Amino acid sequence: MAGPNTISRQQLSRLIGTNEAPIIIDVRMDDDFAADPRLLPAAQRRDYTKVADWANDCGRANAVVVCQKGLKLSEGVAAWLRQSGTHAEILEGGFEAWARAGGMLVTESTLPQRDAKGRTLWVTRARPKIDRIACPWLIRRFVDRDAVFLYVAQSEVPAVAERFNATPFDIDGVLWSHRGEMCTFDVMLQEFGLQSEALGRLATIVRGADTDRLDLAPQAAGLLAASLGLSRMFEGDLAQLDASMLLYDSFYRWCRDATGESHTWPMGRS
Repeated sequence: MAGPNTISRQQLSRLIGTNEAPIIIDVRMDDDFAADPRLLPAAQRRDYTKVADWANDCGRANAVVVCQKGLKLSEGVAAWLRQSGTHAEILEGGFEAWARAGGMLVTESTLPQRDAKGRTLWVTRARPKIDRIACPWLIRRFVDRDAVFLYVAQSEVPAVAERFNATPFDIDGVLWSHRGEMCTFDVMLQEFGLQSEALGRLATIVRGADTDRLDLAPQAAGLLAASLGLSRMFEGDLAQLDASMLLYDSFYRWCRDATGESHTWPMGRS
Protein backbone atom coordinates (compact mmCIF):
# COMPACT_ATOMS: atom_id res chain seq x y z
CA MET A 1 0.00 0.00 0.00
CA ALA A 2 1.27 3.46 -0.94
CA GLY A 3 2.27 5.66 1.99
CA PRO A 4 1.20 9.25 2.62
CA ASN A 5 2.09 11.77 -0.07
CA THR A 6 2.82 8.91 -2.46
CA ILE A 7 1.44 8.20 -5.93
CA SER A 8 1.41 4.73 -7.44
CA ARG A 9 2.78 3.83 -10.84
CA GLN A 10 -0.74 3.06 -12.08
CA GLN A 11 -2.07 6.43 -10.93
CA LEU A 12 0.77 8.37 -12.53
CA SER A 13 0.45 6.38 -15.77
CA ARG A 14 -3.15 7.54 -16.11
CA LEU A 15 -2.11 11.18 -15.79
CA ILE A 16 0.88 11.18 -18.13
CA GLY A 17 0.06 12.51 -21.57
CA THR A 18 -3.00 14.43 -20.37
CA ASN A 19 -3.46 18.09 -19.56
CA GLU A 20 -3.79 17.09 -15.90
CA ALA A 21 -0.30 15.59 -15.69
CA PRO A 22 1.82 16.83 -12.78
CA ILE A 23 5.30 18.27 -13.08
CA ILE A 24 7.63 15.25 -12.85
CA ILE A 25 10.98 15.96 -11.23
CA ASP A 26 13.83 13.47 -11.51
CA VAL A 27 16.26 13.87 -8.60
CA ARG A 28 18.27 10.68 -9.03
CA MET A 29 21.94 10.86 -8.14
CA ASP A 30 24.28 11.26 -11.08
CA ASP A 31 25.61 7.70 -10.86
CA ASP A 32 22.10 6.24 -10.94
CA PHE A 33 21.12 8.44 -13.86
CA ALA A 34 24.28 7.52 -15.76
CA ALA A 35 23.44 3.83 -15.33
CA ASP A 36 20.04 4.38 -17.02
CA PRO A 37 19.87 7.83 -18.63
CA ARG A 38 16.18 7.74 -19.44
CA LEU A 39 13.44 9.92 -18.04
CA LEU A 40 9.78 9.49 -17.26
CA PRO A 41 7.71 11.29 -19.92
CA ALA A 42 8.08 15.09 -19.68
CA ALA A 43 10.26 14.77 -16.57
CA GLN A 44 12.86 17.40 -15.76
CA ARG A 45 16.19 16.69 -14.10
CA ARG A 46 16.91 18.66 -10.93
CA ASP A 47 19.75 18.67 -8.41
CA TYR A 48 18.33 17.65 -5.04
CA THR A 49 21.18 19.42 -3.25
CA LYS A 50 19.94 22.75 -4.66
CA VAL A 51 16.24 22.29 -3.99
CA ALA A 52 16.18 25.50 -1.94
CA ASP A 53 17.20 27.40 -5.08
CA TRP A 54 14.58 25.98 -7.44
CA ALA A 55 11.66 24.93 -5.22
CA ASN A 56 9.70 28.12 -5.91
CA ASP A 57 9.84 27.46 -9.67
CA CYS A 58 7.07 24.88 -9.27
CA GLY A 59 4.65 27.36 -7.74
CA ARG A 60 1.35 25.82 -6.64
CA ALA A 61 1.31 23.15 -9.32
CA ASN A 62 1.07 19.43 -8.66
CA ALA A 63 4.44 17.68 -8.74
CA VAL A 64 5.75 14.12 -8.50
CA VAL A 65 9.33 13.58 -7.34
CA VAL A 66 11.27 10.58 -8.66
CA CYS A 67 14.49 9.21 -7.20
CA GLN A 68 16.02 5.78 -7.68
CA LYS A 69 13.90 3.82 -5.19
CA GLY A 70 11.34 6.32 -3.91
CA LEU A 71 13.02 6.76 -0.54
CA LYS A 72 15.04 9.52 1.13
CA LEU A 73 15.78 11.79 -1.83
CA SER A 74 12.17 11.85 -2.98
CA GLU A 75 10.88 12.23 0.55
CA GLY A 76 13.16 15.15 1.32
CA VAL A 77 12.63 17.02 -1.94
CA ALA A 78 8.85 16.51 -1.87
CA ALA A 79 8.69 17.76 1.71
CA TRP A 80 10.68 20.85 0.76
CA LEU A 81 8.37 21.52 -2.20
CA ARG A 82 5.30 21.18 0.00
CA GLN A 83 6.58 23.79 2.44
CA SER A 84 7.08 26.05 -0.60
CA GLY A 85 3.42 25.69 -1.59
CA THR A 86 3.64 22.90 -4.18
CA HIS A 87 1.41 19.84 -3.89
CA ALA A 88 4.24 17.31 -4.11
CA GLU A 89 4.08 13.51 -4.02
CA ILE A 90 6.73 10.83 -4.48
CA LEU A 91 6.55 8.01 -6.99
CA GLU A 92 6.10 4.75 -5.14
CA GLY A 93 9.15 2.54 -5.73
CA GLY A 94 10.90 5.31 -7.66
CA PHE A 95 12.52 5.00 -11.06
CA GLU A 96 13.49 1.36 -10.49
CA ALA A 97 9.91 0.22 -10.00
CA TRP A 98 8.66 2.28 -12.93
CA ALA A 99 11.26 0.90 -15.34
CA ARG A 100 10.86 -2.66 -14.08
CA ALA A 101 7.11 -2.50 -14.74
CA GLY A 102 7.65 -1.31 -18.32
CA GLY A 103 6.49 2.27 -17.80
CA MET A 104 7.05 4.68 -20.68
CA LEU A 105 10.48 6.28 -20.71
CA VAL A 106 12.14 8.93 -22.87
CA THR A 107 15.66 8.45 -24.22
CA GLU A 108 17.40 11.49 -22.74
CA SER A 109 20.33 11.48 -25.16
CA THR A 110 18.05 12.29 -28.10
CA LEU A 111 16.68 15.47 -26.49
CA PRO A 112 17.94 18.72 -27.99
CA GLN A 113 20.07 20.98 -25.83
CA ARG A 114 18.01 22.99 -23.35
CA ASP A 115 18.23 26.75 -22.92
CA ALA A 116 19.13 28.62 -19.73
CA LYS A 117 15.58 28.09 -18.43
CA GLY A 118 15.69 24.35 -19.06
CA ARG A 119 13.46 24.44 -22.15
CA THR A 120 13.95 22.82 -25.55
CA LEU A 121 13.58 25.20 -28.49
CA TRP A 122 12.16 24.09 -31.84
CA VAL A 123 11.60 25.81 -35.19
CA THR A 124 9.53 24.84 -38.21
CA ARG A 125 7.55 26.21 -41.14
CA ALA A 126 4.70 28.65 -40.57
CA ARG A 127 1.03 27.85 -41.22
CA PRO A 128 0.98 24.34 -39.73
CA LYS A 129 -1.59 21.68 -40.56
CA ILE A 130 -0.86 18.16 -39.19
CA ASP A 131 2.73 17.19 -38.28
CA ARG A 132 3.69 20.71 -37.21
CA ILE A 133 0.87 20.62 -34.63
CA ALA A 134 0.99 16.92 -33.74
CA CYS A 135 4.72 17.03 -32.96
CA PRO A 136 4.50 20.02 -30.59
CA TRP A 137 1.60 18.29 -28.83
CA LEU A 138 3.72 15.13 -28.42
CA ILE A 139 6.70 17.10 -27.14
CA ARG A 140 4.73 19.13 -24.61
CA ARG A 141 2.79 16.14 -23.31
CA PHE A 142 5.57 13.52 -23.26
CA VAL A 143 8.99 15.17 -23.60
CA ASP A 144 9.20 18.78 -22.40
CA ARG A 145 6.09 20.49 -21.05
CA ASP A 146 7.78 23.91 -21.37
CA ALA A 147 9.09 23.49 -24.92
CA VAL A 148 9.13 26.62 -27.09
CA PHE A 149 8.06 26.52 -30.76
CA LEU A 150 8.95 29.06 -33.43
CA TYR A 151 6.96 29.17 -36.66
CA VAL A 152 8.81 31.05 -39.40
CA ALA A 153 8.90 31.39 -43.19
CA GLN A 154 9.93 28.10 -44.81
CA SER A 155 13.01 29.65 -46.44
CA GLU A 156 14.26 30.93 -43.08
CA VAL A 157 13.97 27.78 -40.95
CA PRO A 158 17.63 26.68 -41.29
CA ALA A 159 18.99 30.18 -40.60
CA VAL A 160 16.71 30.73 -37.60
CA ALA A 161 17.73 27.32 -36.26
CA GLU A 162 21.39 28.28 -36.50
CA ARG A 163 21.13 31.82 -35.16
CA PHE A 164 18.82 31.00 -32.25
CA ASN A 165 20.18 27.53 -31.41
CA ALA A 166 16.79 25.98 -32.16
CA THR A 167 16.10 22.46 -33.41
CA PRO A 168 14.46 22.37 -36.86
CA PHE A 169 11.71 19.84 -37.53
CA ASP A 170 9.41 18.79 -40.36
CA ILE A 171 11.62 20.18 -43.12
CA ASP A 172 13.84 18.38 -45.62
CA GLY A 173 17.32 17.30 -44.64
CA VAL A 174 17.06 17.27 -40.84
CA LEU A 175 16.87 14.53 -38.22
CA TRP A 176 13.35 15.34 -37.11
CA SER A 177 11.47 14.88 -40.37
CA HIS A 178 9.83 12.32 -42.65
CA ARG A 179 11.66 9.04 -43.29
CA GLY A 180 10.30 6.79 -45.98
CA GLU A 181 6.65 6.19 -45.16
CA MET A 182 7.03 7.58 -41.64
CA CYS A 183 5.94 11.14 -40.92
CA THR A 184 7.73 13.36 -38.40
CA PHE A 185 5.41 12.27 -35.60
CA ASP A 186 6.46 8.64 -36.20
CA VAL A 187 10.12 9.64 -36.21
CA MET A 188 9.79 11.45 -32.90
CA LEU A 189 8.17 8.45 -31.26
CA GLN A 190 11.03 6.29 -32.52
CA GLU A 191 13.84 8.66 -31.56
CA PHE A 192 12.45 9.43 -28.11
CA GLY A 193 11.81 5.74 -27.45
CA LEU A 194 8.15 6.37 -26.63
CA GLN A 195 6.17 3.18 -26.97
CA SER A 196 2.58 2.52 -26.03
CA GLU A 197 -0.43 1.02 -27.73
CA ALA A 198 -2.27 4.35 -27.57
CA LEU A 199 0.57 6.38 -29.09
CA GLY A 200 1.04 3.77 -31.80
CA ARG A 201 -2.64 4.00 -32.68
CA LEU A 202 -2.50 7.79 -32.71
CA ALA A 203 0.61 7.70 -34.92
CA THR A 204 -1.30 5.75 -37.57
CA ILE A 205 -4.06 8.38 -37.56
CA VAL A 206 -1.56 11.25 -37.79
CA ARG A 207 0.38 9.52 -40.58
CA GLY A 208 -2.80 8.93 -42.56
CA ALA A 209 -3.87 12.56 -42.24
CA ASP A 210 -0.40 14.00 -42.88
CA THR A 211 0.47 11.90 -45.94
CA ASP A 212 -3.00 11.81 -47.53
CA ARG A 213 -3.32 8.08 -46.86
CA LEU A 214 -6.76 8.27 -45.34
CA ASP A 215 -7.19 4.51 -45.77
CA LEU A 216 -4.76 3.88 -42.88
CA ALA A 217 -7.37 4.66 -40.22
CA PRO A 218 -11.02 5.78 -40.36
CA GLN A 219 -10.18 8.61 -37.96
CA ALA A 220 -7.51 10.10 -40.27
CA ALA A 221 -10.08 11.91 -42.40
CA GLY A 222 -11.64 13.45 -39.31
CA LEU A 223 -8.27 14.66 -38.01
CA LEU A 224 -7.46 16.15 -41.42
CA ALA A 225 -10.80 17.96 -41.60
CA ALA A 226 -10.52 19.35 -38.07
CA SER A 227 -6.92 20.43 -38.63
CA LEU A 228 -7.72 22.24 -41.89
CA GLY A 229 -10.64 23.94 -40.20
CA LEU A 230 -8.47 25.11 -37.31
CA SER A 231 -5.84 26.43 -39.72
CA ARG A 232 -8.51 28.72 -41.18
CA MET A 233 -9.90 29.82 -37.83
CA PHE A 234 -6.62 31.27 -36.52
CA GLU A 235 -4.29 33.76 -38.16
CA GLY A 236 -1.61 33.16 -35.53
CA ASP A 237 0.22 29.84 -35.60
CA LEU A 238 0.71 29.77 -31.82
CA ALA A 239 -2.98 30.48 -31.24
CA GLN A 240 -3.76 27.58 -33.57
CA LEU A 241 -1.35 25.36 -31.63
CA ASP A 242 -2.94 26.29 -28.32
CA ALA A 243 -6.42 25.54 -29.65
CA SER A 244 -5.29 22.27 -31.23
CA MET A 245 -3.87 20.87 -28.00
CA LEU A 246 -7.41 19.92 -26.96
CA LEU A 247 -7.98 18.24 -30.34
CA TYR A 248 -4.96 15.99 -29.88
CA ASP A 249 -5.79 15.44 -26.22
CA SER A 250 -9.15 14.09 -27.30
CA PHE A 251 -7.71 11.85 -30.02
CA TYR A 252 -5.15 10.50 -27.56
CA ARG A 253 -7.79 9.74 -24.95
CA TRP A 254 -9.87 7.97 -27.57
CA CYS A 255 -6.83 5.93 -28.61
CA ARG A 256 -6.12 5.05 -24.99
CA ASP A 257 -9.55 4.61 -23.44
CA ALA A 258 -12.44 4.54 -25.90
CA THR A 259 -11.68 2.52 -29.02
CA GLY A 260 -14.12 -0.18 -27.96
CA GLU A 261 -17.00 2.21 -27.40
CA SER A 262 -19.61 3.03 -30.02
CA HIS A 263 -22.60 5.33 -30.14
CA THR A 264 -25.98 4.35 -31.53
CA TRP A 265 -29.02 6.56 -31.79
CA PRO A 266 -31.54 5.31 -29.18
CA MET A 267 -34.22 3.87 -31.47
CA GLY A 268 -37.68 3.00 -30.30
CA ARG A 269 -38.28 5.91 -27.95
CA SER A 270 -41.87 7.00 -27.72
